[in-house]
Amino acid sequence: MSFYVGLFLGISFGIGLIFGFARYEKIRSKRRSDLATTIAAFARMTVEDSRKILPPEFYPSWVVFTQRQKLTSELIRSSAEPILEQYRSVILSSLKFSKLTLGTVAPQFTGVSIIEGDAKGITMELEMEWDGNPSIILDVKTRVGIGLPIQKNMDFTLKVVGGELSAIPGISDAIEDTIRNAIEDSITWPVRKIIPILPGDYSDLELKPVGTLEVKLVQGKGLSNKDIIGKSDPYAVLFIRPLPDKMKTSKIISNQLNPIWNEHFEFIVEDASTQHLTVRVFDDEGLQPSEFIGCAQIALKDLEPGKVKDVWLKLVKDLVVQRDTKDRGQVHLELLYCPFGTESAFRNPFNPDFQLTELEKILKTGIDQTEAADIAKSGVQKKRNVILRGVLSVTVISAENLPSVDIMGKSDPYVVLIMKKSEQKSKTRVLINTLNPVWNQTFDFVVEDGLHDLLILEVWDHDTFGKDKMGECIMTLTRVILEGEFTDTFTIDGTKSGKLHLHLKWTAQPILRDSE
Repeated sequence: MSFYVGLFLGISFGIGLIFGFARYEKIRSKRRSDLATTIAAFARMTVEDSRKILPPEFYPSWVVFTQRQKLTSELIRSSAEPILEQYRSVILSSLKFSKLTLGTVAPQFTGVSIIEGDAKGITMELEMEWDGNPSIILDVKTRVGIGLPIQKNMDFTLKVVGGELSAIPGISDAIEDTIRNAIEDSITWPVRKIIPILPGDYSDLELKPVGTLEVKLVQGKGLSNKDIIGKSDPYAVLFIRPLPDKMKTSKIISNQLNPIWNEHFEFIVEDASTQHLTVRVFDDEGLQPSEFIGCAQIALKDLEPGKVKDVWLKLVKDLVVQRDTKDRGQVHLELLYCPFGTESAFRNPFNPDFQLTELEKILKTGIDQTEAADIAKSGVQKKRNVILRGVLSVTVISAENLPSVDIMGKSDPYVVLIMKKSEQKSKTRVLINTLNPVWNQTFDFVVEDGLHDLLILEVWDHDTFGKDKMGECIMTLTRVILEGEFTDTFTIDGTKSGKLHLHLKWTAQPILRDSE
């Protein structure tokens, strides 16, 4: 009997303990929730709210900042309007603030940390939060005679005061791009604010051009199709800083998801350790705004000075929030970062033991610290056009594991060789009934401008009633120009399988031309 009484008392005590603990946790949770609500309410307090609950002698410093706010607003207005002008699209004639107030909630610095420090300076990282309520209205004038007051919210949405912005074709995109580029450049570019503590000349601390970035936009592959009928008409926009006069735009390739651009661009670099090259690809829609396909980015710190880097970049929807799993295609680039006045540091990218090739000497000669200083003042570099004339010898050795195209499970392959710029063509003989052909044929091309040409090798299947293209290899001449001669294996794009074995040799005669 005593056993059952003890068991009953034990169970009752345990249940009571559980209920008591649950009630305690519920009360504790409610207190936390109430405290969080109170803190959130304080964070959203305006000047008027604080004056209702605090006597004047206990006002915090940020409550009585009406006059300072006006001065700050005017300072921002006078500083921001010239900045917006730098990024203004050609469709807009002016961008001015008709209203700019910072609201009634003060920003808060929530953290300060020292990133690095040495005898020359200290780098600090400031963390700021601002749950503010500013009101910003832009007075926008267009070149077609339309004036629009635009209200700008901090979440970067735009609306026309008294109308719909989307009802005016092209205007919305132009204003969005202007503001987005201005904010992006101000945040991502290495912004350096020099605050003199002691009197003196601190001009040497200002950021100056430190080199150039040579970019060859080779091609795109597998781009998303944005057109219902036909294919996209892609073009690319490239930039380090999103300023209109510093952004480069490629030509439009009509009706093509695998465009070959083969275009060269040059950019001034101010800080190779923090800056990026950004590529945005669009589908041209004629008179309508272009449709965005995707973007990609590469950090300049990933480039070794003086060495050509060949990269394929995957296009994404957003460079910050990369949750997009959609395949938007790729872009193919060749990059060469050239710091000013550092010729001795250059190496052949394909032969580390061979220092400073003749091509690199031609590209770098004449760029010194004096010229770098001139570029820093004027922003203009004397353009050096290098024309490399020579003979390209291409030996098509063999192919392996080609896809079966014929009904009998074999193919009759041959290769067409094309120089993109000069449009010279040659082709190998047709080999019957094989997926692993061996040609060992050599073709010579006289190339007038090796740095700006492409070699395209198309693999075809010969048929009595026609021909079928299996795939292709597209390559620049940069490697063979720098290395002189090499043998390598290349994947055939556009096929499920297949590789080409090639031997390339270059014999060059450089011609140098200077132009402003």
